[in-house]
Amino acid sequence: MILVQRARSLGRSLTRRRPRKGSWKEAGETPQERSGEGRREGARSATGEPAQEASREGSRKSARKLSREGARKLSGESARERSWAAGRAIGRPFALALFEGDADPPPAARRLTFKVPRRLRPLVPFTSYSAVQAADLVLAFILYGLMLSVGFDWNETAGRASAANPAVHGPVPVIFLYLAAIGASLPVALRDRWPLAAWRVAAVMAPIIIWATGSIGRTEPPYPIMAIIMYLLVLYSVAVRCERRIVAGVWVLTVLAVWIVHPDSMFLSSIIASVAVLFGYNVRARRTATSRLAEEERRSRQAEGAQAVLEERARIARELHDVVAHHMSVIAIQAEAVPLKAAGDAAQLEAGLAEIRGLSLEAIAQLRQVLGVLRDPQGRTDTAPQPGLDRIDELVSNARAAGLAVVVKRSGSLGGQPQAVELSAYRIVQESLSNVMRHAPGATVAVEITRRGDELRLRVANGPGTGPHEASGGAGQGLVGMRERAALLGGRLDAGATGGGGFEVRATLPITEPTTGRESA
Repeated sequence: MILVQRARSLGRSLTRRRPRKGSWKEAGETPQERSGEGRREGARSATGEPAQEASREGSRKSARKLSREGARKLSGESARERSWAAGRAIGRPFALALFEGDADPPPAARRLTFKVPRRLRPLVPFTSYSAVQAADLVLAFILYGLMLSVGFDWNETAGRASAANPAVHGPVPVIFLYLAAIGASLPVALRDRWPLAAWRVAAVMAPIIIWATGSIGRTEPPYPIMAIIMYLLVLYSVAVRCERRIVAGVWVLTVLAVWIVHPDSMFLSSIIASVAVLFGYNVRARRTATSRLAEEERRSRQAEGAQAVLEERARIARELHDVVAHHMSVIAIQAEAVPLKAAGDAAQLEAGLAEIRGLSLEAIAQLRQVLGVLRDPQGRTDTAPQPGLDRIDELVSNARAAGLAVVVKRSGSLGGQPQAVELSAYRIVQESLSNVMRHAPGATVAVEITRRGDELRLRVANGPGTGPHEASGGAGQGLVGMRERAALLGGRLDAGATGGGGFEVRATLPITEPTTGRESA
């Protein structure tokens, strides 16, 4: 409490202290405002208001003033930043065109491409040239010769005119003629591999060409035909191989240059330059669309390949499930039933074990057949014939040996059907009998195989079992695999319990050669 009282008294003494002389200037207040503030403080003191209110009021005013000043500063800074950002956005295309930008690499695949002979490779910078590059080199050589020839003719004419009339401009130094010829030819030779560098060379050499043409050629406008051909080809290459901002900067600089050099021909020159730029940009847009389409096709092929891999995995999983589930169920049931049936008879026990051995070898052979597809990418090891309706009797005999009473009924012509249909029918009957062995051992099973028109109909129905069985946890992978087999052929499969504790599977398979989903194993 003593410390609190001392702190309060110290605060009151600080608030009662008068401000220093001239402090109103530091705070930015006028003498009238300060005197009015003093009168208000005196009035508050006379009425007995605490001095802390005056201190709080002053601090609030100072804070408001500082916040206003800070807001003005921030607004000024934001305006400057916006102006700088706008300036950078406007000047960015010109900076890219003149100094920083770069063009896309030339197309990787070209039809007409030839290699340079080994004897000539030390003389040239590249090991291979395309027909476009060869044509550019030939054209550059022609432009160089024409520009040099025309320049010498102009120089000779100017010399004769200057001799006749000293007021006429005389010939220019020969070095400028060579420089003008190089400026009209070198960009053409560079435009295929370095189009933006070719335009920069043309922009640097253009003043020499224009000065020489205006001095000794005396043509209106001062653009020789060789320079026009060169510049239009370079503009086209820039539009084809450079991004949009660079092309815009090059076009604007070109229009400004022709306006400065010869304002009377600005309209026609701008139209010709715009046509070259638009034509090149159209080619670039088409190439971009073509590359995107090729990329989409590549991704589509990858997706189709991945889908085919998933379908193949599902097919192999179904085959493995059917083979393992059926044969292992039969082997397990017979291994349990054979000792009971033999009752000490060695001959009967040996016959039962031989039957189990035969089932095991058959299961191993079918597993090898299925897994051989995984070992050989071309599936060359998968050469064994697939099971069909002609092997239904083997399934029935195995089921009868496992204790089931199976009755088979066939109707219609069952021969000459597609392999996929026969394999699917065989696997559906196999899985159905395996389910009966597991969940209803000792039951009576009716198997019906009927062909009606273009459909193959299967029905496997069983009654209640007579022995201990596995508890059913609902639809397993067997029913899912059977439905998938029927769906791949465009058919349908229905399965469900019947009255009296039985179960029934009905399948309808169209007898047609499927265009998709055909199974090879």
